[in-house]
Amino acid sequence: MYSTTLCFVVDSLRPQNVLLGMKKTGFGQGKYNGFGGKINREEQIMDAAVRELAEECGLLADVRDLVKVGELDFIFPDHCALDHDVHIFIVKQWQGKIIETDEMKPEWFRIDQIPYAAMWQDDIHWLPQVLQGEKIKGKVTFAADNESVQAVTITTVSSF
Repeated sequence: MYSTTLCFVVDSLRPQNVLLGMKKTGFGQGKYNGFGGKINREEQIMDAAVRELAEECGLLADVRDLVKVGELDFIFPDHCALDHDVHIFIVKQWQGKIIETDEMKPEWFRIDQIPYAAMWQDDIHWLPQVLQGEKIKGKVTFAADNESVQAVTITTVSSF
């Protein structure tokens, strides 16, 4: 199992808006998601989240502005090489201009209009909670097609 990050950008002036990216290449292609990816060897988790955010949409954040809101294990029983844990963050302060990159096409969405049908199927089970300020831990098990959710266990926690 490898470790990853996932960062959701929330507009601090209009907190009902979240920035999602349409994945253009690789794992998750064609799906909206937050910004993130694998943690490099010798890299701290929050440093990886900041790096991935900049690489995928051009925004520059300070690690002190990241708020950890979740830890999830993603299990793919029929393709174990995809198993990973993810450290989930919200960021409300950043610098720079949002740009489309080779990997992601960023787009703002109202929180009440998030396109869950165009996202990973598990997102509907936990993303509303973290966007409402809750902290979560959990496990998502995917079916043989590596898309459908077989099981989800989400627990609210007080801190990390």
